[in-house]
Amino acid sequence: MKTFVRIGVVTVVLLLAGVLVAWSGTYDVAADVPHWRLTQAVMQVVRTQSVTVQSGNIEVPADLGSQKRIAAGATEYAEMCTGCHLAPGEASSELRDGLYPQPPDLTKRTTRDPRAAFWIVKHGIKMTAMPAWGRSHDDQTIWNMVAFVQKLPDMTPQQYRAATAHANPEAHEHHHTEAASHSHE
Repeated sequence: MKTFVRIGVVTVVLLLAGVLVAWSGTYDVAADVPHWRLTQAVMQVVRTQSVTVQSGNIEVPADLGSQKRIAAGATEYAEMCTGCHLAPGEASSELRDGLYPQPPDLTKRTTRDPRAAFWIVKHGIKMTAMPAWGRSHDDQTIWNMVAFVQKLPDMTPQQYRAATAHANPEAHEHHHTEAASHSHE
């Protein structure tokens, strides 16, 4: 019984300390100030576990590696993603430099499980500036983007330019209105 009382007291003290820190304004939420190590560690665990669980039942299309999907995804990536996630040969961007946490450089990193990538693109990630593209794009378009991102780390700058030659990052105005009616996978 004493153990439960002690656990209860510790829990209440920790909650009160958290409220005090939140209310005091001492935790700096500025994007140019890194999180405390504990905050970063907790957020990383929560984000990883959430994406893993939420994406666990998503079915990957059999044609994910098709040239048609990759080509369609190249246009979407060039128009919507390069500002944060870069293109081959880019070291940084004006937009990316102002973001915290820093978005992953998808040109240098082997992409994660395609189900997780799909879920992240569709639903976004809170407090990271990653938008929920599922609000304006249908599932097929998102799968096309995932297909392209799977190939991106292996591309040279020349291959990237050829793949995205028809993209216009200034004119990404199309919306896939049926996306809003799709269920959350």
